[in-house]
Amino acid sequence: MLVSARRDAAAARRFFQRALQMLKVTPTEVVTDAAPVYPAVLDDLIPSAWHHVEQHANNPIEADHSQLKHRLRPMRGLRTDQSAQVIIAGHAFIQNLRPGHYALGLDSQPKLRVASAFSELARVI
Repeated sequence: MLVSARRDAAAARRFFQRALQMLKVTPTEVVTDAAPVYPAVLDDLIPSAWHHVEQHANNPIEADHSQLKHRLRPMRGLRTDQSAQVIIAGHAFIQNLRPGHYALGLDSQPKLRVASAFSELARVI
C-alpha cells in the first residue's frame, strides 16, 4: 500500500517496487484498474507477468476499499498522506487477521484473535 498525491509512472513504479520487495516470489498475474501508466511500468519490472485489467477483475479489491471508506466516513477523511498511510496499513493488517487470510492467531478463540496475533507479532519482532 502506497499513498501518493499522483497516479503517474513514478508513483506506480514506487508502488510496484515496494510490493515486489515484500513478495518471496515473482507474481505471474497482476490485477489493476485500467490506469494508463501501469502497462509500461509492469512490462519493465515484471515482463513475464500477465497484467489483468478486465472490467470486473478488481471487484474484490474495490469491495475492500468500500469497507475502508465506510470506516473513514465518520472521521471525515484523512488530512495528511502520513495519517492515510498509517490508517490504511492498520486496516490492511486487521483485514488479514480474518480466518483464511493469515496464519496469526489461528489457535485462539475468535474474540481473542486480534490480541493473540499482536502477541505473536511482538514475539517475532
